[in-house]
Amino acid sequence: MKKKSILPILGMIMIVALIAVGCSIRANTEVESKKIVSVATVQPVHHPINQGLSAFEAYIEKHLSDKFEVRVYTDGVIGSNSEALELLQLGSLDMVATSGSDLEAYANEYKIFSLPYVFEDEENFREVMKKEEFNQLIYDSTVDKGIQGVGWFANGVNNFYSKKKIETPADLRGLKIRVQPSEANVRMVNGFNAAATVLAYGEIYTAMQSNVIDVASNPEMALVDMKHGEVANYYSRTEHQIFTDMFVTTPSFMENLSGEEEEIFEEGFKLSTQVANNAWDARIEEAIIEAEDMGLEFVTPDKSLFEEVQAPVREKMLQEYSELQPLYEIIRESQE
Repeated sequence: MKKKSILPILGMIMIVALIAVGCSIRANTEVESKKIVSVATVQPVHHPINQGLSAFEAYIEKHLSDKFEVRVYTDGVIGSNSEALELLQLGSLDMVATSGSDLEAYANEYKIFSLPYVFEDEENFREVMKKEEFNQLIYDSTVDKGIQGVGWFANGVNNFYSKKKIETPADLRGLKIRVQPSEANVRMVNGFNAAATVLAYGEIYTAMQSNVIDVASNPEMALVDMKHGEVANYYSRTEHQIFTDMFVTTPSFMENLSGEEEEIFEEGFKLSTQVANNAWDARIEEAIIEAEDMGLEFVTPDKSLFEEVQAPVREKMLQEYSELQPLYEIIRESQE
């Protein structure tokens, strides 16, 4: 509770610091008659999401160069995802590319992405994400909190990796598994009779190296970009979760656009998704080859064994959160 209470203060300190160096990120600041559109992300410059944001920036400035200038702040220089979202709500940022997990704190609808085995595979996930009825439920779920969804980015398939080979659910029993701060993540790990350990993404390497955790759960990119392949021996394709990152703005930002401007921004959001997802697919293929060169062994267990164990976890959360029901129905329809 104490940590959460200081976040707005940290955000305001950050704003003051940026203003002091002549780099204010206040939403819709007019400079030379243009409106500055500030976009924040924790991802590094080379990340696929940033490639998508760069495409968005180029598209907006190509079509609306006389009215808008897009500035993308990368590498978490504005703060963590949660801090950036608070700045967005304060009106000090215009847009944020953030993880779906961070948005669970604002709307239960985002828990759908943390449910184990809710999608059949990544192909099914992307098929569902292209459905307007599904996306609109997600995008609008946070409007009352001052956050409007406008786009999404593929964030890969979560698989377990460890120093120990994981071939069956029993292999996870009693192990310490790193998770993001999400109720569904903790319940999933408990469902495997393992111990959930909440850690920041940047702490995984040293935690696994020193045996603070036994298992981590990420897409293949983490093996090479974060060098997790140096402290793990096996990568097991359990495919237990398929996450998404989100592109969000504020309802007021969209409302202040003219009809023509809104149409161009909407096209820009779609372009950012397309470019980022294509870049993600290419990077994953490269990451697998690089991880194998590091000596990591890829394991393909019987996924149905893991899904069977997690079915009660998924069903219980679906029963507890009525907001998930219409989303789950759309997913089920796509699988028939």
